[in-house]
Parts: sequence; structure tokens; C-alpha cells
Amino acid sequence: MKENEVNCLHNCKNTCAMLNEALRKEAATVRFYEAVLEECNFPEVRSFLLELVEERRQGILRIIQKLNELHARSQVNDGVISSFNRMA
Repeated sequence: MKENEVNCLHNCKNTCAMLNEALRKEAATVRFYEAVLEECNFPEVRSFLLELVEERRQGILRIIQKLNELHARSQVNDGVISSFNRMA
């Protein structure tokens, strides 16, 4: 798969493969910015990079939150389905 090519499998169960991929890429971007920060000594650029890192970390937290929501919803749905299966 090419760097910017994205293919959804459309068969997620308890999670989303696309959000997991987005999480992986966001984390890699943060690591890259942090590595650049270690080398940079220009205050204006460092400040800018710190802002970018913080924005990306907030994005990572939002992705994790959505993945947790999807997982919880899936567990509830599984519980409802299993309760109907027990009744039958």
C-alpha cells in the first residue's frame, strides 16, 4: 500500500482498523516532531513544534476515546444479542 493510500476493510468488530491506522500515524508524527525538537535550538521554531506536538497529542487522545467508545458500544451490542440468543 502506498503511503497515502487508505483502504477500509469494512469488517470491524469491537474496533476500527482505520482509526487504529490513524492512531499509529499520529503517534509516528509526534515521535518525528519530538526528534526534531531535540535537534532544534531556534526558540521560535521550538515553540511552533511544541504547539504541533500538543495538537497531535490531543488528536491521539480523541482517536483513543473514539476507539474506546466503539469498543464499549460493541460490547453492549454483543450483550444484547447474546441475551436474545439465550431466550430462544
